[in-house]
Formats: sequence, structure tokens, C-alpha cells
Amino acid sequence: MSPKLGNIFSDNILAASHKKRTKVKGSKEFERETASRRFIAPVLLGAAFLILFLRLFYLTVISHDKYKAMAQNNRVRESVVPAPRGILYDRNNTPLVRNIPAFKTESGDLYFEKEPANPEGELQETVVREYVAGSSLSHVLGFVGEVGEDKAGKPSGKKDFKGSPIIFQPGDYIGKTGIEESYDNLLRGEDGRNLYEFDARGKKTRLLGKIDAVPGQSLTLTLDKELSEVAASALDGQKGAIIASVPQTGEILTLYSSPSFDPNSFIKGEGVDRLLLDPNLPLYNRAISGTYPPGSTFKIVSSIAGLESGILDKSTQFEDTGILRVGDFSFGNWYFLQYGRVEGLINVVRALARSNDIFFYKVAEGLGVDKLADWGVRFGMGKPLGIDIEGEVGGVMPDREWRKRVKNADWYLGDTYHVGIGQGDILTTPLQVNQWTNIIASNGKSCKPHLLKIRNSKSEIRNECVDLKLKKENIELVKEGMKQACDTGGTGWPLFEFKVKSLKLKVDERNFFDGGTASGSAEKLVKIPVACKTGTAEYGNPENHTHAWFTVFAPIENPQIAITVLVEGGGEGSSVAAPIAKKMLEEWFGGEEK
Repeated sequence: MSPKLGNIFSDNILAASHKKRTKVKGSKEFERETASRRFIAPVLLGAAFLILFLRLFYLTVISHDKYKAMAQNNRVRESVVPAPRGILYDRNNTPLVRNIPAFKTESGDLYFEKEPANPEGELQETVVREYVAGSSLSHVLGFVGEVGEDKAGKPSGKKDFKGSPIIFQPGDYIGKTGIEESYDNLLRGEDGRNLYEFDARGKKTRLLGKIDAVPGQSLTLTLDKELSEVAASALDGQKGAIIASVPQTGEILTLYSSPSFDPNSFIKGEGVDRLLLDPNLPLYNRAISGTYPPGSTFKIVSSIAGLESGILDKSTQFEDTGILRVGDFSFGNWYFLQYGRVEGLINVVRALARSNDIFFYKVAEGLGVDKLADWGVRFGMGKPLGIDIEGEVGGVMPDREWRKRVKNADWYLGDTYHVGIGQGDILTTPLQVNQWTNIIASNGKSCKPHLLKIRNSKSEIRNECVDLKLKKENIELVKEGMKQACDTGGTGWPLFEFKVKSLKLKVDERNFFDGGTASGSAEKLVKIPVACKTGTAEYGNPENHTHAWFTVFAPIENPQIAITVLVEGGGEGSSVAAPIAKKMLEEWFGGEEK
């Protein structure tokens, strides 16, 4: 007999369950359940229709614009037409840059010659910059590059055709350095737009509309391309800088820093890492950012300071004893230290011509450092001059307050001696040395250095000049000293009897003199009076290397040009820097009509 396991088996459980669920037809329970079902079904169906209606209302009314745009984007697409940047010209209307067509991939690669066969993603036509002047103008022109994180998403400074601000987008090109950066808002035009229709397969079918790109403004600069190329060739890779300018206006003819770089590298992406890691700092603009002791070129400022302050006049003389002793310290003149010879009694003209240190020690002592520093500031030292590219520094024009504040030290007479000859704590840029050369050349006018000559065909830039109101007789004394520096017996021996081969220069016996005829040539040899100052500056080098300086203007009457050359660690200014300036003067006066 089978054991009775009770109701734990499944069939017993199912049977009991079935018995409980079974409703007898016609019973009250059956009727209630049937009525409930008849009510719920329509409610559920109605709710479903309501949800569908609300969704349809949301899609067709509330989100109409959004989904219309999404659908339109699948059929219609807008592409940017990059605006060509304005062209940069030199003062002779020679183009310094050009715009060339290129193709840009979605990954950012550029193709210059032809459309690539298998690009990564969709190609976009674009326009890129080419710098035809190469490395000779790289620091002053600068280069363009893609917008960085610091500007992406921010207003570009321009407005679209509706008047709304244009926002910088990733991939946009802007000026990064130099003129390209300073005048980016003028050079950068307004991009155009093309509206294309595409079929279901993504193929472009037709152009629906377009907004033409507006090219940027072209600018005429004060630069001289050929003179800049001569500067680059003459410096020949040596570390240094060359500035050439028009004394009466402040127009910059050449602003060259060496070693230099090819700005096209940044467009093509070739060798950029090498430039950034180069220990010679080719991206560093030594002409406006480098600071150096000016050496004897500062004696120009010391002379004017002494003359205008009344401690000097044309008859004042100091005796060159070879060595000036103050207590246990001695301060020598270069001529005595190198050759063991002295100059005797000399005045300011002879002192400039011979670059006599003893004379200018005494001038500095008579002035005192604070008054000397005041004159240095008036001549543009200790602060940026305001040239229209970024990166200019002010250097250092030291005085007692500066020494206390910066070095927490007292000032001594020996410090004043050092400053009087352009040594010690004094630091200047090549642009500043060129500036005080221009002040003498222009009879006391201090003109703001600038690079932009014409903003467009109707707007020439106004020169900003201030008359320092120096006494004419004092300027003439300094000019005479600088003239004698480039005459026989002076320190600027490479420019003694300076002559050029030229058919264009009219001999007037004041600015230009008849120098005869070149051997084997019909060209005239024309003598040009020049005024110059040499400089050889110590800078604490353990091997006693010195910076070589040379600054010059010509002709002496109505000067056309002032040139300042610095060669870092190059040696003597007369033998290293002066020949470079001479090559540039030969180009300026012996070349084609400017």
C-alpha cells in the first residue's frame, strides 16, 4: 500500500488551484469580472491613442524646428569658404607673402599641390599663407597658425552678415606672432558660406546658395625686402640683430634677428620641434627682446646729457691719463689697456671720435647717476618704445633707487663710471640703440618706431614724433664727434672715405661728393658722409668675449637711414659689426631707386 504523501505533489496543488479559479457562468462573480474587463480595454486603448497623439504633437509642433533642421542637415549642408588674408607689401610694393590654395582633411593634414586620392574623411578647400621673404623677415612678419584653446569659442572681433559676433572655431587660422598677430583683425577677412544639397547616398547634387568670402585688408609696411635680405646675408648666422630705420619718421626698414627661421615651417608642420628645441633660440627676437650692455654706443647719450646739463661745452677738456684711480680701484681707457698709449687733453668731439673712456668717466661723475639716468629715459631707455609687434622689452636704466630696490645695495662712484661708458647694470635692446642714434640724426626728434606704413590705399600712417628740444649747437657737437669717428683717426675704420658705385646719387658737395669713376666701369664713385659710433661691450663672459656694436646714420645732412648692428660675443665693434653696416649702406645708396 502506497504511503500517503498528502498534497505536496504538483497535481494536487494544480487541481486545488483550478478549483479556486473556476467561476460559474451567470454567477455574480462571473458578471463582475466580465464587466471589469469590458471597462479596462477601452481605457487602455484610449490611453494608448492619447500617448500617440501627444507624441505626434510634440514632434510636429513643439519640436518642429529641431527635427526639420535635422532632416535638412541630412539633405542640406553648409561649408565654410575661407577668406584669403590680406597681402603684406614692403615699402616698394613688393609682396612679402602670398596665399596659396590647399586641401585640408578632417584630421588637419594639408595638401598643397593637388587633391589627395584617398583622403581621411571629407576634404575642405582652404587657403594657406606662404612667406616669400623666408627667414630674412620671419621675426617681424611672424606667421599664422590654428586657433589655440585660449581663443577657441571666443569672439573673433568680427561680425557676420547678420551683424552677429563671429566666434573662433577650432581649425580657424589667426596671426600668431609679428605683424600677422598685431594686425590680425585687419588681415583676417570674413569667411564665406556655400549651401549644398545632397542625395540619400550623401552625394553632392547642387549648390543652393552662397555668401562670398570677404578678403582681408592688404597692408603696406615700412620694410625694405632687399635691404633685409642683405642684413640676413651679412650677419651670416651669427647671433645678433640688425635694425635699420628712417630717422625723421621712425619707419623701420629692417628688423632682423639671427639665428632666424623659416616661417613656412609652421604652415607645413615641418621641423617645428627642432626649432622649439634649438639651444640657439631661433624664435627669439633679439632685436626687440634681447637686452645687452650697450658699451660705447651709450656715449652718445652721455655726451648730450653732459652738454644739455651744462657740465660740458665745446671747449671743455679732460686729460686722458690712461688710468683713473679711485681709492683701491682703477678704471682704464681701452687705448691704454691695449696699446699703452694716452690721448692727452681731449674735448667731447675728440672723445666721441676716439671713444675715450676717461673722458666719459669724468662726464658721468659730473652728472651723477640719477641725472644721467634721467637723460637715458628721455632717450627711450628703461621702457618699451612701443613698436607695433609683440615682444618688446624695456631693458634697464639703473639709478640709486633701482639698485636699492632690485639689489638691496648702495650705489658707488665706480658704478657711475661704468654706466657712463655703457657698462655695469645698464641693459638696452638693439632697437633702443637705434632710437638714440635717430634722435641725433633727426636733430632732436624722438619718433616712435613702427612697421605699418599704409593701412589701405587711402590711409597712410601718421608718424608719431616728439621734439626733445635739444640745443642745436649740442647736437652739432655730437654729430661732429660721430662724423670724426668714421674719418681717419676715428674708431670706425671700415667706413673711412665711404663710397658707393651709383648712377642715381646727385653730387651736391654737401650730402654726396664726387668720388671719381670706378675702375673699368662707367659708374660713378660717390662719397657719402657718415656719422657713426662703435661699441665693444663686456658682459661677464669667462673667456672675456665682448659684444660687437656699431651704429651709424647717413648722409649726415638730411639722413636717409640709420643702421644699428649687434653681434653677440662677436668681439670689437669696429672690426666685426661695422663691416656688416657697410654692406647695408652700400645696398641702400648703391641699389635701385627707393
